[in-house]
Amino acid sequence: MSDVTQNRHAKASRDTVAVKRRALDLGFDAVGVASLEPNAHADELGQWLAAGYAGTMAYLHRQAEKRKHPARIVPDAQVAVVTLTNYFHGPTDPGRKPRDPGNPGLAPGVSRLAASARVAQYAWSADYHHVIGRRLEQLATAVREIAPGARTRCYVDAGPVPERELAQRAGLGWIGKNTMLINPTIGSFTFIGVIFTDAELVPDLPFQADRCGTCRRCLEACPTDAFVESRTLDARRCISYLTIEHAAPFRDDERRLLGDWLFGCDVCQDVCPWNVTFAEATSDPELAVRPEVAAPDLAELLALAPDEFERRFGDTPFERPGAAGLRRNAAAVSANRARAAP
Repeated sequence: MSDVTQNRHAKASRDTVAVKRRALDLGFDAVGVASLEPNAHADELGQWLAAGYAGTMAYLHRQAEKRKHPARIVPDAQVAVVTLTNYFHGPTDPGRKPRDPGNPGLAPGVSRLAASARVAQYAWSADYHHVIGRRLEQLATAVREIAPGARTRCYVDAGPVPERELAQRAGLGWIGKNTMLINPTIGSFTFIGVIFTDAELVPDLPFQADRCGTCRRCLEACPTDAFVESRTLDARRCISYLTIEHAAPFRDDERRLLGDWLFGCDVCQDVCPWNVTFAEATSDPELAVRPEVAAPDLAELLALAPDEFERRFGDTPFERPGAAGLRRNAAAVSANRARAAP
């Protein structure tokens, strides 16, 4: 190996260490670097789409080729810097809804509301697109400073990015039977952020082990039997899809699937032993719990005018389905509770 090549490799190693250190300084909980070869799960994605499991998410069909070939997402990109941010707020009452901080072992910072509905934990605070997006832009600036002349592009749960596959390739965890990225030290309650760059950074070794073993708790706990098989989710039966991505009015069978979940669902994560054992509540001030989002009042949502909805929830994940979608969900939960009442 020539001296020039050795020096180039040495600089790439130093730059990689510097970028990772900066990521941790910015508040990311884990970081790795992924290479951009074709997606190892490309055939599975094609089969999943062909089976209709994406439901009405037509954008996944449009994005399929780039998801299969990550190098096509950003021209000239050489690697992806992948970050994880813990958003876990602590265990919740498995029977119903979040409780008061005075209840030991349950999620802190959430008031008990008799008429509240269940909300997935990722939506309990400010919109993660904004929070993680700002940090990613700061990290991208650091990449350009560390590797002058480098170009960067950031993605937070947007665009044709196969985030979980890239995270696994960056050594950050494995894709569990519930299709979630599981990190062995912090679990699966994480936001994934990705920066594509042409900077010369050293890719990490992929996370090869499947540490789910024979466990099937997530598959068996799913309240709607949305898992066709291990690592194959039929989104059309998934509560998260129905309450967030699905825009049409609910059929009766779809409404019943929601139970008392207003927005998203955490069941397959709540029962995962890697979360039960290792997940710890975040202390990130930008991800502080907002009680009116974590435990919203159904009657208030049903009566909320669009302008008031925007004022109260416009900077939260509730903005995705919007006022009309949240009212639809709230009406479904109310109907389910009335049906279940003695």
